[in-house]
Order: sequence, then C-alpha cells, then structure tokens
Amino acid sequence: MRAFLDNLRLALGTFLGNPLRSLLTLLGIVIGVTTVITMMALIEGLRLKVNKDLSQLGANTFMATKWPTGFGRFNWQKYARRPALTSEDAHAIELSCPSVMSVAASDDEGGQKIVTSTQETRPSVRVYGATPEYLDTSGITVASGRFFGESEAVDGRHVAVVGLDVADALFPGQNPLGHEVRVKGRPFTIIGVLQRRGSFLGMMSMDNLVIVPLRSFQQLYGKARSLDLNIQAQGADLVNKAKDEVETLLRRRRDVAPLAENDFELHTNESMTQTFNQLSQVITIAGFGVCLLSLVVGGIGILNIMLVSVTERTKEIGIRKALGARKRRILGQFATEAVLLSLVGGAIGVGLGFGLAFLGRWMLGFPTLVPPWAVALSLGMSSGVGLIFGIYPAVRAARLDPVEAMRSD
Repeated sequence: MRAFLDNLRLALGTFLGNPLRSLLTLLGIVIGVTTVITMMALIEGLRLKVNKDLSQLGANTFMATKWPTGFGRFNWQKYARRPALTSEDAHAIELSCPSVMSVAASDDEGGQKIVTSTQETRPSVRVYGATPEYLDTSGITVASGRFFGESEAVDGRHVAVVGLDVADALFPGQNPLGHEVRVKGRPFTIIGVLQRRGSFLGMMSMDNLVIVPLRSFQQLYGKARSLDLNIQAQGADLVNKAKDEVETLLRRRRDVAPLAENDFELHTNESMTQTFNQLSQVITIAGFGVCLLSLVVGGIGILNIMLVSVTERTKEIGIRKALGARKRRILGQFATEAVLLSLVGGAIGVGLGFGLAFLGRWMLGFPTLVPPWAVALSLGMSSGVGLIFGIYPAVRAARLDPVEAMRSD
C-alpha cells in the first residue's frame, strides 16, 4: 500500500510538473469519453421519453397499418402494392373479434397550414381524419369543449378539434370554441381543444394538430388512401388474444395464402419500443467506434509521452536502481503514471459529457440522462488504455541498466 501511495505521489508530481503537455496528450481520451457520455445521455433520455410517450398512446391498444415501421432498407414498392386498410375492415374487426372493445379508423396529412380571417399557422400542422373512437384509442383528452360524435362523423360535418399549439397560434388569449378555421380552404368550426401533451422524443410537438371527422378529411384529401386502425382490446390481459383474432380476420378478408406473410402490419407499444431499441443500438455501436478510435489516438499520445518521460529521467532511474529499487517498483511507478494520465483524461471527458448533456436539456429541451454504467465504463476504458499503452515504457524503464543509466546526460 505504501509503495502504491509513493507511486501515486510521484505520478501526480510528474503530471503537475508538465500540465500543458499532459493535457494535450490526453486530448484523444477526453474526446472519446465525452462522446460516449454525451451519446449515452441522449440515448438513455430518449429511451425514457419513448416509454413515457408510448404509454400515452392509449390503454390496451395496438395498430394495424399498411406500412411497416423500423429502420433499414425496405422494399417500398412491395409495400405500396399492398391493398389498403379500409373502414369496412374496422367494422369487421369490431363485429367479429370478441376480444376487441373498439376500433378507430384514421388518416393524416402533414405540412398543412390552418388559417382564419386574421391569423395563420406555419405550414407544419398535421391534420387527422378519424372516427369518434379515436378519442379512446389514441390516448388524447379533450380539455375544453367536446369531441365529435357518431352523427357528425357519418354526415361528414365540418367540425374540428384542435391542439393547443394551433389554438394559441390562431386565437392568442381567446377561447377558440365556436370560432371558424379553414383547412385546405374549407371552413371548420372548432368544437373542442385537446389537453396539452408536449412533444414526442423532445422534438415533434403532439399539440400541433387538427382532428376532423374521417369523412370530412376524405372530402379534402381523397378516399384512395390506406387507413390506420387503432384497436383497443377488452383488457390488458387480452391484447395478445385480440391481436391474434385481428390477424386471422384480416388475413381471411384479404385472401392471404396460409403460408404467405401478412400484407399488413400490427404494431404494439412493445414493437415500437423494439424499433427504437434497434436505432439506439446502431447509435451506441457508432458512438463506441468513435470512442475507440479516439482512445487509441489518446493511447498513442500516452505511449509517446511516457517514452519521453523515461528518456528524460534515465539518470534518475539509474540512481534509484543503484540505491536498491527493484524492477517491479520502477514498473509500478511508470504504469501508475500512465493510468493516472488516462484516468484524468477520462474524468475531464466525463465532466464535459455531463456539461453537454445539461446544455442539451436546458437550451434545446432535449431529454438527456447520464446512466451510471456509462460513467463507470468510460473511466474503466480510459484507465485500461493508459495501462495498455503505458506497459511498454514502464517495462523499458524497469529494464534499464543502472550503471548505463547513471552515465546518461
């Protein structure tokens, strides 16, 4: 223990004796560790945000869609040839699947501008067309006013429920209920305002939307479009059974051969979480690749500075060995210096990573959370790099002949 403390004291003296050179040597390690901490903070924050946001999508629900979700290369022509999901499919599911409580059919169009006689939104509003069941299957809540009913949906009335971003942009400081807005040039009367939901993944606002009856939406944007079906099971323990019933029914209605793959997709909160996890794994691997490259560069710097240190202190080493210092004591001294150098670089990188994570959360509103394991892993990797690249200089110092070493200038 005493030998270790002596080595640590000598290592600190060497580091403090050449602070600028030491810090420049550690630049690669600092960059690598900062990269890992920052990226892990983003991924962990996003993971928690995804779980929270998905939990708001409606209890005991899953979706049937024409298009897949996920990351990677897809044969989009193949999916484009799939038949559309229709309102008739939604009605059939409600009638024929005993484990299903309700089904909402919906469609949407992004990049829309909503206007009044005096105000207009940016062309970033997403317009939804939906059936009345959408209120129960999508996790939304009406804060004031009401959602449209069955008769309004069947008749295709020009009524609308708006998110708070739209209400604030068009009617600042006013109650928007009863006012008229224009969607694609057509007048709609606001009958409800949704409760604020915030943003999805910290980036996309979930309050910048307008919901109109599906038939009204189809009058604006056309009927030859596939619908998304939000399906609510009778209970949490029946979600998987309801999913199997829906899959069997849709395969039969769409004449899918027994051994052929589905020509539709079923998405649950779990499957969407898995999709995010696939993305996070790719980002994590890329982050560790950058970190590894930076650590190797930093390790080469440590190797270089330690070799220089051995050369500069050859006479000192010779004197110590002549006075009885053993090889393992010299080896331990220089190995401790290398590990301390890299550990200092790792600590600086961790501090910078925490700082960048805080700035991302404070300035950009981006969800960030640094996991403890990322800190431990980063410090362990940086220490390991210092030990690996510091071994050769330490062994070289330990093997110096004391007589030859004392003769050096």
